[in-house]
Amino acid sequence: MSPIEILSLVAAATAAGAINAVAGGGTILTFPALLAMGAPPVIANATSTLALVIGTGGSVYGFRRHIGAVREWLWCFVPVSLLGGLLGSWLLTVTSNEVFARFVPFLIFFATLLFLVQGMVARMTRRSAEMPHRKPHLWAAVAFQFLVSVYGGFFGAGIGILMLATLGFVGFTDIHRMNALKNILGSLINVVAALMFVVRGMIDWPKAGVMALGAVAGYYLGSHYSQKIPQVWVRRIVLAIGFTISAITFYRQFVSGHMRG
Repeated sequence: MSPIEILSLVAAATAAGAINAVAGGGTILTFPALLAMGAPPVIANATSTLALVIGTGGSVYGFRRHIGAVREWLWCFVPVSLLGGLLGSWLLTVTSNEVFARFVPFLIFFATLLFLVQGMVARMTRRSAEMPHRKPHLWAAVAFQFLVSVYGGFFGAGIGILMLATLGFVGFTDIHRMNALKNILGSLINVVAALMFVVRGMIDWPKAGVMALGAVAGYYLGSHYSQKIPQVWVRRIVLAIGFTISAITFYRQFVSGHMRG
């Protein structure tokens, strides 16, 4: 890698780590950055997952005080999260770069839309604290968590937003406990996926190492200075990047398809 490539990957991973600490959705930055460096789509996705998985562990540690309160819920959601993450990551391993490349514009666009509605989900969860505790719909939530985990193992961007919606559906009202459980489940999904990708030899190790350093720095900076960052501008920048990258990938896919036709 050239110095410019190293700096670009570190910058993308640092920004992604900070965004994940503040809001979530950092994969929107790391995945396209790896594509821009010439990594095949499947390898870029696997490498991005591994590079950011260390930071998700740090997010679990940040909510460690609330883990005891959600421990009884782990038996419901951990098994399906592990199974779904394993299935989703396996699906990626048997998907060719050509096929996965066709999904890329839609995955980035979907992840950006999830990031867009994240603020609305956060407002709903804050309002839920003022509402009476609803009757749990546990098995429907477990089934949905399984689908979220499959998506998370396959691509991963935006799973935190989907899990918050699941927990709100169950009847959670404390946003800190919701985040604690969400971070545990998200970490397990990412760890299972990362292990699958390592075993199948899908990691670009030099790029993963460089990005892991950036991600750790980003999570540290994001967790310590998130209160000083105008989050509305962070969200606007990420959304602009996400929609721009989505438009570019859709255009490239259209052009390449037109040339083949």
